[in-house]
Amino acid sequence: MTLKRLTATTALTAAALGLAAAPALADTIELHGASQFDESHSYTQTLSRFAELVEECYAGDVEFVMHLNSELGVERDYFQMMSQGVSVDFAVVAPSHMASLSPQMPLMDMPFLFRDLDHWNTVLESDAFAAIEEEVLENADVRVIGYGGGGTRNLISNREITNMDELSGFQMRVMGAPIQAMIFDAITAEPSVIAYNEVYNAVQTGVVEGLENEAAGIEQMKFYEVAPYIIQTQHAITVRPLMFSDVTFDRLPEDLQQCVLEAGPEAAAHGRAIESGQDSEKLQAMEDADLLQVVPFADRDQLLDLAIPVQDEFADELGATETLERVRAM
Repeated sequence: MTLKRLTATTALTAAALGLAAAPALADTIELHGASQFDESHSYTQTLSRFAELVEECYAGDVEFVMHLNSELGVERDYFQMMSQGVSVDFAVVAPSHMASLSPQMPLMDMPFLFRDLDHWNTVLESDAFAAIEEEVLENADVRVIGYGGGGTRNLISNREITNMDELSGFQMRVMGAPIQAMIFDAITAEPSVIAYNEVYNAVQTGVVEGLENEAAGIEQMKFYEVAPYIIQTQHAITVRPLMFSDVTFDRLPEDLQQCVLEAGPEAAAHGRAIESGQDSEKLQAMEDADLLQVVPFADRDQLLDLAIPVQDEFADELGATETLERVRAM
């Protein structure tokens, strides 16, 4: 297997011509992966492990081309490209970025959905999200082939927040899914949807006071430079589906299809282990370097209580009440 980076010119040409799954040579199948981050990020490592596993499994010739550091845009763009079967064949995508074509998918990003890491792992190793997987495949022609993630998300603020009174009115960026705004509005913050690559500037210029994210995102985007307080709300453990274009999948020979399906769960579990293990280490390292300050939040139980009615209402609107109940019961 050759794992390489394209030049910007070559990448843009490939994107324009829609050559995501076209053979580089007559007997070589070429598959394109995309990540917003560099080689060190857990998402990119998940994609790389997936490529390695497929190459080990498949007896034919398959070549993987990786587009890193937002070379082909952001996750929302990757999902659209996979849905169309052009430019990107596989990527890790946050559930909220798939909301337009899979209304139930943002349930996975629901704040306060998981009690702890053990609960999170149990859910992701089960078929609890099977109904959502079927929906995104039918509506968007994109397959969920595994579940990565594992970062614990907290509030990131330009001011210290320790309790509910101080949280009230906190102007923050959220991802573009209704449940995000609904939950944070319910816990008395003031959420706004802002594109991820515009968040740093939005905090710097005072458009918002902060955001919510996990340690890897804080480190990669250097959010601590504009919002140095990490408020320990611990409101989410990330679920990051490893996605594969079904348009591409249908073009592949059956033995390669089987390799893709077998490699997906293992690669995603590899990514989960990396991210969940590194999350606290990254946060501690940034704190030790005086880049940020971790602030305990005294009223977390109140946040949980405020979130439950919103979760129930939202799941009912999505027709995902059964999925939510299955997750809570595990």
